[in-house]
Amino acid sequence: MTPRFDAIGLVVSDMADSLAFYRRLGLDIPAGADSAPHAEAVLPGGLRVLWDTEETVRSFDSGWTAPSGGERTGLCFRCEGPAEVDTLYEELVSAGYRGHLKPWDAVWGQRYAVVLDPDGMGVSLFADAA
Repeated sequence: MTPRFDAIGLVVSDMADSLAFYRRLGLDIPAGADSAPHAEAVLPGGLRVLWDTEETVRSFDSGWTAPSGGERTGLCFRCEGPAEVDTLYEELVSAGYRGHLKPWDAVWGQRYAVVLDPDGMGVSLFADAA
């Protein structure tokens, strides 16, 4: 048997805040998940995103502590075009989420921006340059 990459797991400090952010990015997350200790969304193609509260993780890993130091993981969302990168970035920042890198034309041929999710993880927004 060969293992198959199936899911990306996120540990969150506030489930409702985190799910609200990712719903704004178009993920289809069940409505009742905001108060649950665990939530899942299935992406096109079958890959899943999983959210667990810090308390849930500590329930099976008593030594777990929130990571500190540099960021090593981030999620990336492809947009329809450069204008959507700009619009989505502004919409998220206007909704109170922290912008990290304002939209810019990257040297690798994309319109690119980064917004921080409620737990401070960088979420890239990008589109092929026009």
